[in-house]
Amino acid sequence: MGYDVSETQKLLMLPGPTNVPPRVSRAMLKPLIGHRGPEFKQLHSDVLEKTKRVFETKGDVFILTSSGTGATECALQNTVDDGDKVVVTENGFFSERLTEAIRAYGGSPIVLRAPWGRTPKIDDFKKILKDNPDTKVLAVVYNETSTGATIRCLKELGELCARQDLLLMVDAISILGGDELPVDRWNVDVCVTASQKCLMCPPGLAFVSVSSKAWDKIQKKKTRRSYYFDLPMWKKYREEGFTPFTPSVPLFYALNEACDMILEEGLPRRFERHKVCAQAVYDSTEAMGLGIYAEKESRSYTVATIESPPGIDEGKVRELVRTKYGISLGGSLGEAKGKVFRVGVMGNVGSPEIMTTISAIGSATAELGFKVRISDGLEAARLTLARLPGRVN
Repeated sequence: MGYDVSETQKLLMLPGPTNVPPRVSRAMLKPLIGHRGPEFKQLHSDVLEKTKRVFETKGDVFILTSSGTGATECALQNTVDDGDKVVVTENGFFSERLTEAIRAYGGSPIVLRAPWGRTPKIDDFKKILKDNPDTKVLAVVYNETSTGATIRCLKELGELCARQDLLLMVDAISILGGDELPVDRWNVDVCVTASQKCLMCPPGLAFVSVSSKAWDKIQKKKTRRSYYFDLPMWKKYREEGFTPFTPSVPLFYALNEACDMILEEGLPRRFERHKVCAQAVYDSTEAMGLGIYAEKESRSYTVATIESPPGIDEGKVRELVRTKYGISLGGSLGEAKGKVFRVGVMGNVGSPEIMTTISAIGSATAELGFKVRISDGLEAARLTLARLPGRVN
């Protein structure tokens, strides 16, 4: 028997994929064009220019038809040689995967650990780099999607890497476009992200930005392990206006429209909207009597990780919210399995989505036997959301 898919629109409050705005969905209905013709060459040029503005970089940006993990592999295989020491943070599921990927590409990971829900601080980075003066690359997950914790010293980290002539590689998959990350100003050499999160497109595109310092490392690299993700090849084709392999043309249409929406809103206004919406989730859930998993100073503005009520498996909360209220929340991973659920605060979100989600969480936990203070939560959310800038659609 096939899937029973309702035509009713569901609300995706996941840490990816996120809700795709109607403007973006409609853009994908445009007729297909040949990816070696002049129409795609113009589209590719337009999208690259807009994407660089979202990244806040004048360097190179490449748009890959892959998942975000593809962008991570691309970054590693082009910059890490056999035996290169790579200092990497580990404070959640996805940063642990980054360590595994570094090892798979021949690097020697030097792990800087922090407890789940917390992040390393700048002094921790200074110490590990002092202890490992032959480090070649520093790799961080800016926003650990599994725990809702953001590294808040990234600017200082970029300055540190610039002084020590280290490559700074940043996994920004669940945060770029939703929180501050001026790639050039913060000395980020390689930055990766994906389409289905704060960029509010469907899954299927990934992005890699490359600084001039990173290009120096890429050109000196001794061993290449990938054909599809070989950046010198991508650069050669881009100079002619194309991609080396077949791109997803409908997703390029979607990205073009999404970038227009992002730039129309303006990055500072967009970042403030995400911050206020996330704070509304934190304020309201705490007012209802629920805990927050991430430490206060590192709480993400794009992924809120909420502790499930004592004695109640988070899967039961999510299942009730999904089946009864039509809202999808993110599950837990790794060490947090069964303990937390995750609320994505990404892309096209504002007061309607936040208030609806808070109400559903309160109702679901009450039905499962938790003495939740729903009215207090809704009032807390209302007061915080009053600070929102006007919505741009």
